[in-house]
Amino acid sequence: MLLGKEEHFLSYNGEVLIFQLSKPKHVEGAADKTMNLCVRRMSFNRDTKLFVQKSSGLFSIRASHLKIEIICCSCATDSRTGIILPCVLMKKKKQNNVFRYLLVLLHGSNQFEQSFYFKLDYELKEDIRLFTGPSVLWRHANKLFYISSDTCTVRSAPVQLSSVVWTGEIADEGTVVLGTGTACLPESEDEDEFSTSDRAVWGSEFFGYAVKTQKMLTGTCFMPHAYSRVVSSVYVCKNEISKKQLRISLVAITHKNQLIWFQDGLPKGVCELPYEKPCSVKTAVTSSSDLLFIVSFASGNICVVQRRDSLQVACKWQKVKSVLVDDFTGSGSEQLLVLLKEDSNTEVLSTFILTDLGEVNYASGINYKHDVPAAEGLQENGLLTVQALETRLQAGCTSVRELQQHLRLKKKVILESCRALIDLVEERTHILPTAKKEGLVSLWDDVENPPHSLSKETSLVSKVPEHFMEKLWQRVVGDSLVVGVELTASFYLSLSDVSLSLVMDQDFSLISPIIECRNKIIKLNKAFSALSVSSCQIEPPPKKMKLDLHSKNDLKKEFPKRCSQIQLDGAKTVIAVTSLSPLLAFHRVCCVVLLHAKKQKHQNDSLQESKNITVLCGKILLSLEDISNGKYSIKMLRDNSYCTGSMEDILAVLAVSVRFSFQIVSSGCTLTPVNAWLLGEMECTPFKECHDSIFCHKAGNMYGTVFNWTLKNPFEGVLTLFCRNLTVLFQCLHSLSRVLPPSCDVKLLRSGSKSILTEQLALALEKEILILRSSFFSKESKAENSLTWGNDPGKKISDVPVASLLDSEEGVQQFRKKLQNEREESVLNTTYASRKRTACDLAGTTC
Repeated sequence: MLLGKEEHFLSYNGEVLIFQLSKPKHVEGAADKTMNLCVRRMSFNRDTKLFVQKSSGLFSIRASHLKIEIICCSCATDSRTGIILPCVLMKKKKQNNVFRYLLVLLHGSNQFEQSFYFKLDYELKEDIRLFTGPSVLWRHANKLFYISSDTCTVRSAPVQLSSVVWTGEIADEGTVVLGTGTACLPESEDEDEFSTSDRAVWGSEFFGYAVKTQKMLTGTCFMPHAYSRVVSSVYVCKNEISKKQLRISLVAITHKNQLIWFQDGLPKGVCELPYEKPCSVKTAVTSSSDLLFIVSFASGNICVVQRRDSLQVACKWQKVKSVLVDDFTGSGSEQLLVLLKEDSNTEVLSTFILTDLGEVNYASGINYKHDVPAAEGLQENGLLTVQALETRLQAGCTSVRELQQHLRLKKKVILESCRALIDLVEERTHILPTAKKEGLVSLWDDVENPPHSLSKETSLVSKVPEHFMEKLWQRVVGDSLVVGVELTASFYLSLSDVSLSLVMDQDFSLISPIIECRNKIIKLNKAFSALSVSSCQIEPPPKKMKLDLHSKNDLKKEFPKRCSQIQLDGAKTVIAVTSLSPLLAFHRVCCVVLLHAKKQKHQNDSLQESKNITVLCGKILLSLEDISNGKYSIKMLRDNSYCTGSMEDILAVLAVSVRFSFQIVSSGCTLTPVNAWLLGEMECTPFKECHDSIFCHKAGNMYGTVFNWTLKNPFEGVLTLFCRNLTVLFQCLHSLSRVLPPSCDVKLLRSGSKSILTEQLALALEKEILILRSSFFSKESKAENSLTWGNDPGKKISDVPVASLLDSEEGVQQFRKKLQNEREESVLNTTYASRKRTACDLAGTTC
């Protein structure tokens, strides 16, 4: 087949896609009625430093009496599956000036799919964009038109646009078109009163248009109106909703050959561009986490602007055919692929530059001897790169000095902590050095004159901090009373040993004053995640500087393994849940809240428990009148797309709920329907205190269910439900199954982390061994002191010492086997004795 001259390049998943129209081989006597759309997938070979063809595909198009050409190609999200696919828009010109446009999708198997087509009585020339759907958007006669695969109907937007500078996704708005249009002058002002500069500013304005909601967005959150007349292209780098406000970070290029960085509508930096007539800008994030801006010019030149302390040109090239951004080397970060124009008809991708202005730097097909301008350009790029590297080196040296100083500080703190730990174990009072003496910033409140009259018997471990509780609260949820005690960060007790008791304050002679309840320990941050920190020493509260304790893996390396059960750092809430209806029989009841815990200390390189302690937290009053008035009820109300429940309300709901976690994996489609199901059908809103979890407001049994949806990647996520009972769980899963794709795999996960489950299993096994040991000792003593039916008088169960059996896994198995044999033998002996006595009774004899 004969390939056309025009090639269109597109990067997709680290590969280069080359689209090209071709004619099949001509057969005599046959009319030329077809055209082929060819695609070649090229991947970078790191061994040969070249791009090689990986696969190819073909799409035949009927093209009799037609002239067909490729308009543009881009990547867009398929709304049916949520997967991003390459899209190609083609034009076929018919007679009578009627133009037919065709959009096709390319799948991973190199199979083309015709998405939709449409006809127009004019030719598309201005601001053609492809976006989610897939959809096509264009501008004609200062009007905005678009068509999507869902409707296949051309629609017009009620806006007047003189240019479109960007099309993309904005948080909570969907697809948004940014452009400039004629400004609406204030009606209260006379047009003659405006000066020439005022007319220049107010003659054009910048605004956004949400395609799905047909909503107008003010341009001031993107940039001031004064820039609307000079901006030619925009790229939105980051957009998010913070405190109910849209925050935008973008970069724009202007007709005055400038690149300007805007943040929240205000200019933050500007850079002069080396060439004239910039036409587009895109970004790349390199391996060194640098943000690069790639600017293309109408002359075929490009330049790269680096954003550090200021915007500066880092590199530039001339005579560029195309520039692509993707992870071509498979290193996990993006690189720039610069395709240079070729003087002769050589192989595709034979002349290119692949770089990230750092570690990755490959070039091919450049003759440095005969191509003097290219060599001069490379030399200039080398100087710019050296300048950028010098700046990076200076910043690196400063970081190294700061790290060295921080390491010295940590070393001194660790040494002092070791001394304090030794004093703690030996029950000596540790005197903290002053900050001036050690040259350190104090991590706690220094005691200038510590008392020396403390006796050795007064150990630090046996003390309870005076201020150990932040708050005591109570809530009524359904038929349950929830009482919570929020502990302070300085109350260093093992969470596994902390519990609450509710004791009635009245004198009831016929019933027990102790109320039966179940306990839960909850420690939350705003993302509903717990932070467990291991430590062996009780320290005063931090004062000026805090070490970074957010890495669990680092902490496991720094602290001994025997201390992993002690959890510190951060507020912890201990919750007691009891049945409400028995308490309402007394009409009015006063309960004392007691907190129980165990103090721990270390002796002889092992963890030993100290005495139990009981602390009075306070009293709670409960009356039928207060409950009827809703004084202690939870209040989960909607307020501007948020649930306004307090932290105590959230904890109360979680305490009475049962937690279930499900892993959802989809092989063929993304899991975008799950979020739509939560916000739509389930009528969920995020908590104002904890945005990661959402509260179900749907009327019926499912009201009050709490969801947490976490996406690991677009095809896998974990859905956690906090529901009242299994009936609500089944109702939620039944509703979810209707929106999930058929190929989804849903798996129930065990609650708790891997380390917690491992620790629970170890404790269960230890408890089992202790029970078996005690049972064996009792059996052994009975065998020694008495005789049993069917056994010899001197026969014992085993002559092997018990301690030696339990020292190894094989010994434990042997011990279990012998104990099982003894139990079976005991059952047989009991049966034999019973039958013998029965026979004697029937015979009338004495046995």
